[in-house]
Formats: sequence, C-alpha cells, structure tokens
Amino acid sequence: MRLLRSSSSSSKEQFNGEKNRSLLYLNVYDLTPVNNYLYWAGLGVFHSGIEVHGLEYGYGAHEYPSSGIFEVEPRSCPGFTFRRSVLLGSTDMSCSEVRSYMEHISGKYHGDSYHLIAKNCNHFADEVCLHLTGKPIPGWVNRLARVGSFCNCILPESIQVTRIRHLPDHQAFSARRFGTKGVPDQIQVRPPKFDPSISVKGVKFQ
Repeated sequence: MRLLRSSSSSSKEQFNGEKNRSLLYLNVYDLTPVNNYLYWAGLGVFHSGIEVHGLEYGYGAHEYPSSGIFEVEPRSCPGFTFRRSVLLGSTDMSCSEVRSYMEHISGKYHGDSYHLIAKNCNHFADEVCLHLTGKPIPGWVNRLARVGSFCNCILPESIQVTRIRHLPDHQAFSARRFGTKGVPDQIQVRPPKFDPSISVKGVKFQ
C-alpha cells in the first residue's frame, strides 16, 4: 500500500534548540499466541519493524530475488498481532534520507533470502537501528534466533528452512517495496505462519 509521506508531530523532539530529531520506535508483533507465556520468560517468536517519520519499515519473505523491504502504517502490520512499541532513540536523518538508506540496503534484503535464524525481520530492524541511532534493538526481540543458531536441534525440520515460505491459507498484504527497478511498486508479501509444532528445550508450543 502507498502511504502518506508526512511526519507526525508526535515523532519530533527539539535538541539544544538546533534541529528537530525524529524519534525511532521498534514495533514488536506476536507470531503466535504462545508468546503470552514465552514473553515473561524472555523468549518469544516476534516480528518487528522500525517506525520513523510516521512510517514503519519492515522486511518480509517472498519468492522473488528482489527487495523484501516494505513500508506500512505504524503498529498495524497485517498478519501479525501488535504487542508493544519500544522507544529506541532519535535520528537527525530526514524522511528522504531514511528512504534513500532503505534503497541502499534493499539489495541485501531480498525476499527470497529471508532466513528465520540467519536473516530475519529482526536482523533488518537491528541494522537499521544501529545506522540511525548507533544502538542495537533490545536483545529479547531476536533471542530465539540466536539460541537457534547455536542449537538448531530446538527447531523441527519443518522450520529449519532457507526462508519462511509463503503459505496459501495465510493472509497476504500489499506493501510499497524498495530498490527494485523494472518491477511494480506493489507486491504481495505474505507474513510467516508460525508452526505450532516447534519446541524449545522439549516444551512444545501448543
């Protein structure tokens, strides 16, 4: 979907009377209702996106060798359940500068290279946050991926895949993509459907 480019006044702060800086938020979503239990244990399966200048930027999987970076209305990414928003800091980059940066890194985040453990939406959010604020996202957001990278056995074969694959029975959504010339702006990006048979330390998520 195409979204308005205007920035909300609530996302601005004045520092030392010099220049408006835009606040950055990490919007975190649940991929499974079991997060209601795992969250309090410092675990969970989350999607996250970076909110800045009144837009939310995320990374998702699709089957094409083209950009998987998209923008949506903040805190309302289709296919996920919004959990919370975390203030990450602020940036002096303008809206156009942020968009140029997204174009710059779009070649690194192709939809067909999405990987649940090695390169997921939270890795994307962490890189963007580091570039814009100099700080990483909170560790708990991507903890399950880090644990899985050391002990792949905690994930069943069905989820040990190169990327999260599209499932036809799951809701698709249109989003404006970045960095692909000659390809329409609009593409169907399907959020991942969580496999309830996943277990961690012998405890099944169902």
